Amino acid sequence: MKKIMLALAMASLATISWADDTKQSDTERLDKAAEVLHQVMNTPDKGIPSEVLDHAKCVAVVPHMIKGGFVFGAEGGKGVATCRTSNGWSAPAFFAVTGGSWGLQIGVEGIDLVMVFQNEEGMKHLLQSKFKIGADASAAAGPVGRHASANTDWKMNAEVLTYSRAKGAFAGLTLNGADVRPDEDAMRAMYGGDVTYRSVLTGSVPPPPAAHTFLAAVRGSKAEAAEVTNK
Repeated sequence: MKKIMLALAMASLATISWADDTKQSDTERLDKAAEVLHQVMNTPDKGIPSEVLDHAKCVAVVPHMIKGGFVFGAEGGKGVATCRTSNGWSAPAFFAVTGGSWGLQIGVEGIDLVMVFQNEEGMKHLLQSKFKIGADASAAAGPVGRHASANTDWKMNAEVLTYSRAKGAFAGLTLNGADVRPDEDAMRAMYGGDVTYRSVLTGSVPPPPAAHTFLAAVRGSKAEAAEVTNK
């Protein structure tokens, strides 16, 4: 009996340690995603246009996605997403993205990925347990610059606009075939086992304190775009 109790205690401690480590990793992911947004929006003439952000239903960021292959066969990355609700931006949900065919990024070891979900259909795909960019949800390289209003194609032709930042360069990114699915371990560590990916993104779950920096970056991205425009 003592051996069983000891084994249970050790298993419990291991679970607590895993949860703490994963939650710390989640917090770091949120902070890095916030940093990516700040850096992208402060890029003169090359940031995400304010019109795109006004139109956005959801924003997702994958900081430092690692590539594999010569032109770009992505090994994978982990990101965070938030969607507009009647009460503002939702608590962040954690997801993983793998595979896919990426635009030319020869010689680049890591890429910051930003995805802007433009409409209700794109948002519905993000709320699913899994979807494939370019197959389930249409995607296109997003416009860059101070304004995008002169060209309305970005409003009509894609559910998801994709952007990349590598070695300081920022541009629209062609991304097709990548699988996006919830990061269940990260979700469990941050919110507990009873909280679903969908409930987080639809605003049914209050944002945890660790999400403050990321959500502030999302809310402030429009202002940063306007500030860069007026410089």
